[in-house]
Parts: sequence; C-alpha cells; structure tokens
Amino acid sequence: MAGSGRKAGGPARIGGFVIVTDAATPSSFLVIRRDNIGDLVCTTPLIAALRSRYPDAWIGALVNRYAEPVLTGNPDLDAVFSYQKAKHRAPGESAFGLYAQRLRMLLGLRRRAIDTVILASPGYQASAERFARWVKPRHIIGFDNGSGLADKTVAAQTGGMLHQVENNFRLLTTLGIEGPPPALKLVPDPALVEAYKKKMPAAGGPVVGVHISAREADRRWPDACFVELITTLIGQHHATVVLTWAPGSRDNPRFPGDDDSAREIAVRCAGDHLLVLPTAGLAQLIAGLAVCDSVICSDGGPVHLAAALGKPVVSLFGSERPELWHPWGVPYRLLQPVSHQVRDITVDEVLAAWKELRPVVAK
Repeated sequence: MAGSGRKAGGPARIGGFVIVTDAATPSSFLVIRRDNIGDLVCTTPLIAALRSRYPDAWIGALVNRYAEPVLTGNPDLDAVFSYQKAKHRAPGESAFGLYAQRLRMLLGLRRRAIDTVILASPGYQASAERFARWVKPRHIIGFDNGSGLADKTVAAQTGGMLHQVENNFRLLTTLGIEGPPPALKLVPDPALVEAYKKKMPAAGGPVVGVHISAREADRRWPDACFVELITTLIGQHHATVVLTWAPGSRDNPRFPGDDDSAREIAVRCAGDHLLVLPTAGLAQLIAGLAVCDSVICSDGGPVHLAAALGKPVVSLFGSERPELWHPWGVPYRLLQPVSHQVRDITVDEVLAAWKELRPVVAK
C-alpha cells in the first residue's frame, strides 16, 4: 500500500496517544519481533498505534513461525513474514532448506525498499540485527544497546518498572508518538471458536479456562493441585472448565509438552463439565481461550493471550517480575509466593483470587 507523502500538521490526538512530530510520512514499516508468544502479544499495541498514525503506510511484521498465529488476522498489518529456527525444525526438515527459505524472504523484503525497520525487542539480538541489515531500510528504530545499528534510538530500560507493553511503546517516540499504549490485539479463528462453542455443555455456570503448562520449573504447579482446583470449580461453583496444555511429551527437546499430565488430570476430573481441549497449534489455544469467561494459568504466553482476548486472569508467578509481565489491560489477580516457586501457591489461594474476579466476569 503506497504512502501518501503527506506531512503531519502539528500535535494531534489519535486513538488516545499524541502525535508531536512534523516528520514526512514514511510509506512502509517492518516490525521485527523474533521472541516468544507473550513478547509478540505485548508488541501489538505498538503495531496498532503505528497503523493509527500512518493509515496509508505498508506495515509488515517479521516473527518466528511458532508465534506467527498471534498476528493472524491482525487488521493493522498488511503482511506477516515468518521463519523457522533451525533448532525447531520438524523431522525431515533440513537446516539448509530453512536457511534458503529465510534468504529468499529477506531478499524479497529488501526489494520492497522499506523505509523503516523497528527492532521491537528490548535486548540485543544479533539475529534480529542481521535481518535488519539484510532488509536495508532507510532507517532503523531500536533500543540503544551499544551496537550502533539503529539510527533512531531510545534508552534501554535498566532496572526500570515499565511493563513490557509500555517499554516497547517508547520506541514510537522516535516517530513523535507519545502517550498510553492502546489495547492488546488478538483475532481468534472464528471457525475454531464456533466449533469449540458447540462442544460446550448446556450449562449456565461460568466457563473457566485452566492451562496447566509452564516451561520453567519455577512456574509449574503440581498436577494434584490442578485436580483439586478443577473438581472444586465444577463441584462447588457449577463451572465448566476448559482444560488446555502444551501438546507433546515433556522430554521433547523442541517443544516440551504435557500430554501425560493432561491425560491424568482429565481421568481424575472426568465429567460433563470438563472440556478437554487438545491444542495441536497456537491457533487452537487462542480459540480455546476465547470461549472462556476467565482464565487461570501460570505466567507465560497464555497469560498474555488471555489478556489480549479481554479475559480476566488469575496468574501464578514464579521468579519473573510482575511489574514487567502482569496481564495487561484486563482485571487480574497475581499470586507470587515468597519462595518464587509456583508449587508453593495453595489451591485455596487460587480459588480465592478467582472468586474475587467473578463479579468482574459477571459484568
């Protein structure tokens, strides 16, 4: 989509943030965010603000393939480009083939003559900087990480208290965009959502998503706690529980999963009001969370997916800093024990936090 070449006519308020620049309107942007699911979700306010400020610009995103469904259907983007990390290649997929695909993608982006690349990760990432060099944009926006690659920079946050959403959003000050970030944005697959709704039992109680997976040991809650939580939600609160997890075996070196735990929990909690929802991919998990009224899970990608879907969240935190990673833009309760080990959180504490959110859910 071609840019109009117009110039901003002084300060203006658009979508809750303020434009304070008179810079010529760029015609194209590429946002590079090669991190995990939650990081990419927390970048969607930056993309939304970019679209509001530059409605006629071409805006693309370059992400890793695993997280790509976060941006599927995002109305603020003209294109999404993804690549597979070699360590995540599927059986039978060669590293050479992956690198060849990546090269073709980068050469295609170079031919677009992109005005501005935005390196949206707060830390130094050599691969992201290599991508930016290959694209050869006129300008690169990024955090001042000492590499000298970006010609428009903001100071890196050191020991600060800004949430990941707010910290990323500071990059747009180089374009004269300031103010509170807009909401997270996530578009679930409507066909999947409808299919999951049809699986729901006919009941009038709350629908609670319970996601049992967490990659780091300090964020893992014992299976027995999930069993007690689910049986209490169903038995005492007449809830329907949607059980989700990361698929696969725990010893999978690429993407550790919790099939065994989910199977055991499902057997011990079996009943009409437990919807066991295998999620073969991220699109399925997003749609599964979309049919819930609220979500309970450990800190990680599903927390941010739920928040982007507007769901109140009970989040179990281990050693991560809550001020940087709490659910953004939705009512939430955050539980973090002194030990910074999620296993030390009791079922009663989780239930009490969820009950505090019930009036919000009811609205």
